[in-house]
Amino acid sequence: AAIGFYEVALRIEPGFHRAQNRLAYVLASLGRFAQAQAHFELVLRADPGNAAAHFNLGFVFDKLGRVEQAVSEFREATRLNPKLDRAWYGLGLALAALHQHDGAAKALHQAATLQPMNPHAWYQLGMAYHTLHQPEKVTEVVMHMLRFDPKMTRRLILDAQRGDLSHLVQDLMV
Repeated sequence: AAIGFYEVALRIEPGFHRAQNRLAYVLASLGRFAQAQAHFELVLRADPGNAAAHFNLGFVFDKLGRVEQAVSEFREATRLNPKLDRAWYGLGLALAALHQHDGAAKALHQAATLQPMNPHAWYQLGMAYHTLHQPEKVTEVVMHMLRFDPKMTRRLILDAQRGDLSHLVQDLMV
């Protein structure tokens, strides 16, 4: 129903960019990423400084498997709004997918710094450090996460093959 509403609104007023943005968002949320891409691109033609739209377009590109383009959009989103934690997170994941783990760690560190209680950002940061063979950094991440999310901490310890830290989470002890 929302799609129809926004399409009607855009037929009446093609320059109604908020409707364009909302339509793109709804399409993306329904997994209709190619259609969402076209609408986010229209939003950005009208408002190239819209960091959230750059993030959303990056998300769509990532879902379409166009990771290099996703990186470009996430970078632009972080340039326009350095406090947009989800753009840093998306950038980190996209760079990791491209095996650019140093850049991924830097972006994920920024995301985790902006959202210090986000276990997903911290987990991904820990895994980036694991991939970079930086066990001391993995330990730092584990110690941080342990304070607020033992479940994700447990997952990081297991996935990063850090049995030496299993004593920190009770149900990992053998």
